[in-house]
Amino acid sequence: MKTKIKELRARDGLTQEDLAKRVNVRRETIVFLEKGKYNPSLKLAYDIAMVFNLSIEEVFVLHED
Repeated sequence: MKTKIKELRARDGLTQEDLAKRVNVRRETIVFLEKGKYNPSLKLAYDIAMVFNLSIEEVFVLHED
């Protein structure tokens, strides 16, 4: 799964730690999400999307391999 989290964080001036605190996860979780090595729960995907005031589909892109 590809995400736009890194770009959105940069746009809003947030660090990985800032975002992690806002959605109540560890910074490492944000790292793994940005690298595409972790698929978030629906709740986490929703919480992240809400931080950026976007829909889940605008933040996360499912890739069919």
